[in-house]
Amino acid sequence: MRVAAGPRTIRVAHSPDADDAFMFYGLASGAVPSPGYELVHVLQDIETLNRAALEGTYEVTACSIHAYPYIADRYALLNSGASMGEGYGPVLVAREPLPPEALDRARVAVPGTMTSAYLALKLWRPTLATVTVPFDHILDAVASGEVDAGVIIHEGQLTYGELGFHAVVDLGVWWKRETGLPLPLGGNAIRRDLGSTAMAEVATLIRESIRHGLEHRGLALDHAQGYGRGLTREQADRFVGMYVNPRTLDYGPDGREAVQRFLDRGTEAGILPRRVRVEFVGA
Repeated sequence: MRVAAGPRTIRVAHSPDADDAFMFYGLASGAVPSPGYELVHVLQDIETLNRAALEGTYEVTACSIHAYPYIADRYALLNSGASMGEGYGPVLVAREPLPPEALDRARVAVPGTMTSAYLALKLWRPTLATVTVPFDHILDAVASGEVDAGVIIHEGQLTYGELGFHAVVDLGVWWKRETGLPLPLGGNAIRRDLGSTAMAEVATLIRESIRHGLEHRGLALDHAQGYGRGLTREQADRFVGMYVNPRTLDYGPDGREAVQRFLDRGTEAGILPRRVRVEFVGA
């Protein structure tokens, strides 16, 4: 007698941030059903997830776009779940106004060498000396003088000014001027060994979770604000709007071009080891 197989467990790893919480609200709340699958959410900071992806740890994982060439043998990118800077992005900040030429002697904190913030920074100014600091300690490191400047991601992009820090460059603004394209920051990757059917089905579930959040914004924001690390409701709404929007449902042709261009530029600059052709599932 055959025993009916139970639901297939899929670990979905993502950051404990307001935008990711908003994105996965539909699935986490059960509002978006997942027949045939049991989705288990794993929360880790993005650099930890990038490193775990090198080992293929999770079936679905958030990752920095910068990390994709290192994991492309195991993962493809989902066409939904993008975090793109539409003329904005990670910000290099300092205690005092700092002209870019002063950076030649500066020590700059970055949130990880596999983050897209790091790749964008190195494309902007390749000779910068960097040191890795956990993303939520970078402002403290700048304030204490441990470093001369730091690259701010997540909610720090909204709050650094009111905390007394000064922007040196917004890397999303720089990239837009350089290319006319949005700056690719993060995405969702899915492990290839799941097989094409499961990959397509899980891609649909995640897209529908994002759609549900966008269509039930108030409820999704209520859920997301618990991950906002001190953001007001207005700030959480603004932050989520920056990184969860129609682009998150579908990169779009220019978004997919931006991802490929970003990585190609990294290869040409000698920052990335090899060129990869990015594969999108669900496009």
